[in-house]
Amino acid sequence: MSEGADVHVVAGTDELITNRLRLRPWTSDDADAALAIFGQREVARWLIPAVARVADRDGMQQLLARWITEHDDAGRPLGHWAIEIRDSGLVIGAVALLPLPPGCTDLEIGWQLTPAAWGHGYGAEAGHAVAHQAFAKGVSEVFAVVRPGNTRGAATARRVGMEWVGETDKYYGLTMQVYRLAAPDLDYPEATVGMPQY
Repeated sequence: MSEGADVHVVAGTDELITNRLRLRPWTSDDADAALAIFGQREVARWLIPAVARVADRDGMQQLLARWITEHDDAGRPLGHWAIEIRDSGLVIGAVALLPLPPGCTDLEIGWQLTPAAWGHGYGAEAGHAVAHQAFAKGVSEVFAVVRPGNTRGAATARRVGMEWVGETDKYYGLTMQVYRLAAPDLDYPEATVGMPQY
């Protein structure tokens, strides 16, 4: 494994290991676990229009098939990963690094956790891991776009180490809050007193 900043890249795989998490590519066997995340209204409400709420297992399998193909075709550092708790193997979320539409020149880190996993800092830990591997591959900056009102998403972006840039409507045709992390600024953030962990 290559070492760095509490993130380990498992040699010969697309897996990333952190202190508490294992990020691995999705498989077709993950439909039930993924549906437990993306079928939740509390999660899906912040994803539209990029990802609509998934209504059933068949819909989740179709979406997973697309993500698996995109992951395989994209080449690192881009991709879609399942977030697992290392100790239990329980899938609790998803994280991705993908080009932002419409121009596809900016790269977005996006994370989603099942509500039962909120409040433990898993989203920030996964986001940091994906940023770490992106910067190790030569990416100079990554972004997070957060819908207004998504206070958990904004807090997680800050915990990853991202700074608020402003609001724009150039992504997804919606007004979004934009957060940015540049490679020289990557530093896994310490817990901040009074700041909720997501």
